[in-house]
Amino acid sequence: MASHVVGYTRMGPKRELKFALESFWDGKSTAKDLQKVGADLRSSIWKQMASAGIKYVPSNTFSYFDQVLDATAMLGAVSAQYGWNGGEIGFDVYFPMARGTVSVPAMEMAKWFDTNYHYVVPELGPDVRFSYASRKAVTEYREAQKLGVDTVPVLIGPVSYLLLSKPAKGVETTFSPLSLLGKILPIYKEVVSELKAAGASWIQFDEPTLVLDLDSPQLQAFTEAYLELQSCLSGVNVLVQTYFADVPAEAYEVLTSLKGVTGFGFDLVSGIKTLELIKGGFPTGMYLFAGVVDGRNIWANDLAETLSTLHALESIVGKDKVVVSISCSLLHTAVDLVNETELDEEIKSWLAFASQKVLEVSALAKALAGQKDEAFFSANAAAQASRKSSPRVTNEAVQKAAAALRGSDHRRATTVSARLGAQQTTLTLPVIPTTIIGSFPQTEELRKVHSEYKDKKISEEEYVMAIKEEINKVVKLQEELDIDVLVHGEPERNGMVEYFAEQLSGFAFTVNGWVQSYGSHCVKPPIIYGDVSRPKPMTVFWSTTAQSMTARPMKGMLIGPITILNCSFVRNDQPRFETCYQIALAIKDEVEDLEKAGINIIQIDEAALREGLPLRKFEQSLYLDWAVHSFRITHCGIKDTTQIHTHLCYSHFNDIILSIIDMDADVITRENSGSDEKLLSVFRKGVQYGAGIGPSVYDINSLMIPSAEEIAERTTKMLTTNVLWFNPDFVLKTRKHTGVKLALKIFVAAAELLCTRLAEAKKEKFE
Repeated sequence: MASHVVGYTRMGPKRELKFALESFWDGKSTAKDLQKVGADLRSSIWKQMASAGIKYVPSNTFSYFDQVLDATAMLGAVSAQYGWNGGEIGFDVYFPMARGTVSVPAMEMAKWFDTNYHYVVPELGPDVRFSYASRKAVTEYREAQKLGVDTVPVLIGPVSYLLLSKPAKGVETTFSPLSLLGKILPIYKEVVSELKAAGASWIQFDEPTLVLDLDSPQLQAFTEAYLELQSCLSGVNVLVQTYFADVPAEAYEVLTSLKGVTGFGFDLVSGIKTLELIKGGFPTGMYLFAGVVDGRNIWANDLAETLSTLHALESIVGKDKVVVSISCSLLHTAVDLVNETELDEEIKSWLAFASQKVLEVSALAKALAGQKDEAFFSANAAAQASRKSSPRVTNEAVQKAAAALRGSDHRRATTVSARLGAQQTTLTLPVIPTTIIGSFPQTEELRKVHSEYKDKKISEEEYVMAIKEEINKVVKLQEELDIDVLVHGEPERNGMVEYFAEQLSGFAFTVNGWVQSYGSHCVKPPIIYGDVSRPKPMTVFWSTTAQSMTARPMKGMLIGPITILNCSFVRNDQPRFETCYQIALAIKDEVEDLEKAGINIIQIDEAALREGLPLRKFEQSLYLDWAVHSFRITHCGIKDTTQIHTHLCYSHFNDIILSIIDMDADVITRENSGSDEKLLSVFRKGVQYGAGIGPSVYDINSLMIPSAEEIAERTTKMLTTNVLWFNPDFVLKTRKHTGVKLALKIFVAAAELLCTRLAEAKKEKFE
């Protein structure tokens, strides 16, 4: 009964780690307190999986911030600015790398493949000195061992680690971190040797980059790495794990030929075509870790269908060589369905969170071994039938409206350059307008108002009055700071996506369905179970209320259809593009109602555009076509004088810049301060772009606030665009109130300084 879990969520059923981290960061608890919470969570997870009958239980998948940052700590790849002087890396170095300090910036974050999780990008150069600086993998293996659980230590594979890295600041962009492979392998050998000495019988190397379209030198690096590691891998079983997509044929050949490897793990949910590669040939005597239970979504597995697939794989690979597994780490799904006491019972029966997926893996492994739990399988079959036949899933009118969109282009009638002129006449903005991306921090008092209103302890009238008071404070602060285009601060909203989903049909919601986004930041993705429509306006009341408080332009703040889709648990019974078109029609109604209400600037955030991009290049154009089309649908029917902004954050966008331009927004804003101004570089390389651009001028997730002079100096490099906007790189909601006013004051001063320099330069030119 061979069963395996790739990795597990670490926040805890009720976000215990989040609260422990934030307490520690705020100085309200000690490192020992934080470590106690971590140890308790790890113990609970290991015991849970062992009691469920999982044979291969992972360790070293727990992290206090990020698993890639953990690998960076293991390798001692620490920039000198973080003050590390050797020895075991502790919280005093680890957290500044992740979060920055008042004087040192945080390391860059990027989206983890096509998920909503953010990893901390390793920053490497030719002179980096690697050393074995964190024994976390060995420590946690021994910790589980003392609890009576024999685990499989999980390491980020050496090649994937380097392929996910970037050149450090000051290093030539042409530098390839992969050239450092020979320098990090000795440390991997040390780790493996210590794990073997501790008693580990299996070690898992996560090499997810094998699902990408790698070139020959990159693929050759895998062969070289595992050939070099082969001698130290003797005497231990080695699993090389991939996930998130099909493994290309060339990579499959390389992977299954690696030296010193005992088993290969594949995502057979997202990677359907990998099944054909396995059928075409699998190494004799090797183990197939078959990822047949979806680790990224929350739908219950169709056990009968999956068991049939497993039997077919067993006939190819050999009896006792198939290990039932998760498609990827359960980091990307909610923790435990048991905690959902308010979820509709019918919908709840269709779901499986991380805890339930562990049970599914165990049940499938037992059934494959001839010990089928008939009651478990029968209950699953009933739930599958219920979902397929439920009338609450289908809305015929919505389906027809979405289907009718496919044959049209849905563009605004005039070009963006022409529209900008009309908008400037209406809005009369300065040369470099300043604005905020979105929400302001929510105080404890405001959270109390939300809680009391939800629990019906205060009336709707009292709730509305409290929210209006908060909006008025935010408006007055922005006027005091002389910000040009205001936001209302979004005090009425909970999650970025959840607020909108709650007002749309076809969505269900959890109480504790939290998923880690980065560090201590968690999101609670809504569940799209049926056809989507907008019963009534969602934001018009609050936007017009805020506009009535000021003569300055007030932005309407919306989330775009692609981000709502990619930040939700999406139904898997129809193509994703059909669901996205339905959401686009709902947002289109909202955009047009905002315009009718007198809101002349509307921001439609598409923060999650990039993470929905398929990992394989041959699949990307289709996604971009329907994703960009969905965005254009939202604003295709409005006037030239209405200005559309969109915000993109924390991801690699330059390779899809033409698609972003094709979204036809009037102003694009995106994270830029933490990524060496890569966004601007693409425009210097000849990409034609006539719209406005708002590259961020400081990183709100870093504790360090740059000076006005620093911001102005950095922004001077960005003056090649037609219209430049000043903005932070993200919403302010995740920051403490302390420091926000100072940061915004410096931010506005930088814009004024730059405007003065521009005026002086123009004057000198004509004199």
